[in-house]
Amino acid sequence: MLKLQISRRHFSRALTSLLPALGFAGFASRSSAGVPDEQGISRNAEAIHQEVLIKANRKRVYEVLTDTEQFRKLSGGMDTRISREPGGAFSLFGGVITGRQIELVPGERIVQAWRSEWAPGDYSIARFVLQEQGTDTKIIFDHTGFPQGKAEHLASGWKEHYWDGLTRYFAS
Repeated sequence: MLKLQISRRHFSRALTSLLPALGFAGFASRSSAGVPDEQGISRNAEAIHQEVLIKANRKRVYEVLTDTEQFRKLSGGMDTRISREPGGAFSLFGGVITGRQIELVPGERIVQAWRSEWAPGDYSIARFVLQEQGTDTKIIFDHTGFPQGKAEHLASGWKEHYWDGLTRYFAS
């Protein structure tokens, strides 16, 4: 078992170190990235930053976001598969959202290589930081590296499917 944990940890570290080289950080699809400067850098990436207060402690919020059965309930029963291991795959909302767990720090942080139904190979980074706010949890959320033109759709999707979903989940 220790060997498996080391290899997953190694995978996670290796993946994280390769993300900039693979185009995950500040990603914009080549067709919409604009003209790069002389160093090959394009400066027109989109990003989402949202902060939301959830009426549950951070351990519970983390569990719902990383547990297959609890997330399935949050999504209204849609097909869900979530690995709780760094490097493991996830598939949410009937396969519309897929990706890999990059970093999992129980009760504190979730970082995912995240994608929707985009062009093959297009991934983004979704980062959830969970902060204690009394008995509640403040989620500081950043989503970067998604294809140009998707920000408004994604921002409303995070609110409707994640933040409103978590609010309903913990209210019941």
